[in-house]
Amino acid sequence: MISNKKILDCPVATTINLIGNKWKLLIIRDLMSGTKRFGELRKSLTGISQRVLTENLRAMENDGLLTRTVFAEVPPRVEYSLNKTGLSLQPIIMSMADWGTRYKNNRL
Repeated sequence: MISNKKILDCPVATTINLIGNKWKLLIIRDLMSGTKRFGELRKSLTGISQRVLTENLRAMENDGLLTRTVFAEVPPRVEYSLNKTGLSLQPIIMSMADWGTRYKNNRL
C-alpha cells in the first residue's frame, strides 16, 4: 500500500504523490475503460518507454491503485485493471477532462 512518506498532512499533496505525473494519469484514463495488457497500454501511451511504463505500473500496484494479473501461459500474459481504489479516481479524472476541454475551447 501507500508508504508513510507518501501520506502527507495535506490530502491534495497525498493525491498528487499517488497520481501526480502525466503517465499515471494517462494509465488511469486508459484503464477506466477496462482491463488492458501491457502492449495495449504501451501503444495507447505515445512516447512512453517500456521502462517508464513498467515503473509506473509497479508503483501504482504498490500504492494499491491497480491489480496485475499474470497468466501461466507461454508466452506469459499479464493484464492490468483498476481496483476499487483506482476506480474511485474516475470522478477526479473526468473533472480534469471537463476542465481541460473548457480551457481548450476558451483558448481557441
